[in-house]
Amino acid sequence: MTARWSLLLVLAAGLAGCGTGRPGEEATAPQEIVVFAASSLTDAFTELAEAFEVEHPAARILLHFAGSSQLAAQLAEGVPADVFASANPEQMQAAISAGRIDPGAGAIFVSNRLTIIVPTGNPAGVASLEDLARPGILLILAVEGVPVRAYTDEIAAGLGTGFQEGFYGNLVSEEENVRQVVAKVALGEADAGIVYTSDVSPDIAGQVAQIAIPEVRNVVALYPIAPLADSPHPEWAQAFVDFVLSPAGREILARRGFGPPPSR
Repeated sequence: MTARWSLLLVLAAGLAGCGTGRPGEEATAPQEIVVFAASSLTDAFTELAEAFEVEHPAARILLHFAGSSQLAAQLAEGVPADVFASANPEQMQAAISAGRIDPGAGAIFVSNRLTIIVPTGNPAGVASLEDLARPGILLILAVEGVPVRAYTDEIAAGLGTGFQEGFYGNLVSEEENVRQVVAKVALGEADAGIVYTSDVSPDIAGQVAQIAIPEVRNVVALYPIAPLADSPHPEWAQAFVDFVLSPAGREILARRGFGPPPSR
């Protein structure tokens, strides 16, 4: 049995084996709500889930983290879930195109920026974005298709073909998600990587240093969230989305390094 279908069976069992309480009502057992979220949201959504459960003791949030493209693919294959939070609008659109999310149901709930990280001590002497194209630099990026890689490619495209040749020529590893990029750079397995600023969390800050990407070169990463159109627990799904969008949810996200959504 593949890992994908193992996940499908586990989630389906979890969704079927719980009480049917609604927000504000007692359930015979805590209602499990499955939330698919981008890897870069791991720390923030772990805290959000804990805070939501304090307010709603009848609910239990089951968090499934992976690269947004991987999550969108699982949704397209029919894996059951209640909420999807993506690190870019493109993967949310993929879930909409697959019929799992209603058009117009999503909302941008945070923004993010990219940053260069290097191991503590910066042994390769990386001082700028341009240095990532310098011969001999060992570079780690997320795999193609993951939102942080799409944002990174957008930055690289703005620096011309000469930079791109050196930049991608230095690529020694491509990781499934941004958390793996952070972990490998922290372990000194590369000279540099590109991640979200929110990924440099307090527990990793002592193992990496940041090299800022100039504002004129950087991009704004936009994160949408939406309930699944076929959520088995639509009221609970909407309740969790509403909590993420609430002042309490935004305060948690800001403390975890995320920026506000663009003003309309």
